[in-house]
Amino acid sequence: MTVRPTRRRGRDDRGSAAVEAAIIAPAVIALLLLVVMAGRVVQADGEVQSAASAAARAGSQQRSEAAAIEAAEQTVDENLVDAGVSCTPLAEVTVEADVRPGEEVQVTVVCTVQLGDMALLNVPGTRTFQATATEVVDTFRGGAS
Repeated sequence: MTVRPTRRRGRDDRGSAAVEAAIIAPAVIALLLLVVMAGRVVQADGEVQSAASAAARAGSQQRSEAAAIEAAEQTVDENLVDAGVSCTPLAEVTVEADVRPGEEVQVTVVCTVQLGDMALLNVPGTRTFQATATEVVDTFRGGAS
């Protein structure tokens, strides 16, 4: 009678790396998407600030308060569209314009963005970005007083 060596089962490590990768991969991907979303949030905040600054500058170059307000609102819309920032509802733009030489044009932009649009994750909720910029009216341009 010959004795056959018995094979022990359960001690073989083959395939364990694939199982570990299958468990860890979704968590790593979700973490990377959250990092991307955080970067997009910071970028959107910067774009709203940039739009407010450009709008204040555009408003300060006008010769009447009505033209300053119109130029500022148009500049905000154009900058946010160019940057790919979609405000829901449209960006709220507040302009305080005094276009006399040496006075100021102040623009405040409020933009609410859906967080689900910021990354591939379906993150619920919204984030509101607000930026204010002030520009001094050039003493050589001013309004027609």
